[in-house]
Amino acid sequence: MANFPVINLQKLNGEERQATMEKINDACENWGFFQLMNHGIAHELLDTVERLTKDHYKKCMEKRFKELVASKALEGIQAEVKDMDWESTFFLRHLPDSNFSEISDLTGEYSKVMKEFAEHIEKLAEELLDLLCENLGLEKGYLKKAFHGSRGPNFGTKVANYPSCPNPKLVKGLRAHTDAGGIILLFQDDKVSGLQLLKDGEWIDVPPMRHSIVVNLGDQLEVITNGRYRSVEHRVIAQTNGTRMSVASFYNPGSDAVIYPAPPLIEGKEEGKNLIYPKYVFEDYMNLYAALKFQAKEPRFDAMKAVNSSTATA
Repeated sequence: MANFPVINLQKLNGEERQATMEKINDACENWGFFQLMNHGIAHELLDTVERLTKDHYKKCMEKRFKELVASKALEGIQAEVKDMDWESTFFLRHLPDSNFSEISDLTGEYSKVMKEFAEHIEKLAEELLDLLCENLGLEKGYLKKAFHGSRGPNFGTKVANYPSCPNPKLVKGLRAHTDAGGIILLFQDDKVSGLQLLKDGEWIDVPPMRHSIVVNLGDQLEVITNGRYRSVEHRVIAQTNGTRMSVASFYNPGSDAVIYPAPPLIEGKEEGKNLIYPKYVFEDYMNLYAALKFQAKEPRFDAMKAVNSSTATA
């Protein structure tokens, strides 16, 4: 098995640019995941995000999680739990509207730092989308424009902690799924592991690396690239050796963005030929995904095709 792809973004500025672009393309085609080093986000900022996120969990989230575990009698589970995840989470929405003011237990310092972090992650996500455009032969800005909708992208951060689990064989930290959206940038714990992706029928560990950003592709990039790039199933394995931090930022299409394969990526000139992915409004896909997140993505695409067909014949 090949090594998990690690991309040094600094090499885009020198003689190794072409080789680095090829490495990114290979990761998008064959892994759906890659890890970034030298991504331009200051290590000091990442260290502060980590410190404040772990402090926030200890002060505001840990007690709630323990109460949840107790209420569901999960401490002494004997059978596999299939309807919940061993995680403690909250969601910060950045664009098009912020929800920071609605989260009462965010300190002023934590809120300020997360806003600064989000600005850097948003910029990095858009840079990555343009690198993908370059590899795909699409004009610069195509993917950002495809995500835009009438109010710009949906952009938010899921802050999660995966506490130490007494029975990791019986409950997942997060059940297997693909991500519904566009491009996902993850800042994860560099000591406690747990994230895995499915490749060639095997679950592969995503190695924790200090100050790195893990990138994965969502369902919408699979559709827009007409399957050249693919979203990949992944999961989090609960651990017994400590709490794992995960700060995952989702750069997704706007709710009313219309998603469809990019015309230059459709082989054959005959209209509709080789069009294996549907055309739909992103919000409609998300409404479907909410009910089917932990199921295979292919039936979701088929369902959107069926909606299109019924609309066209109505």
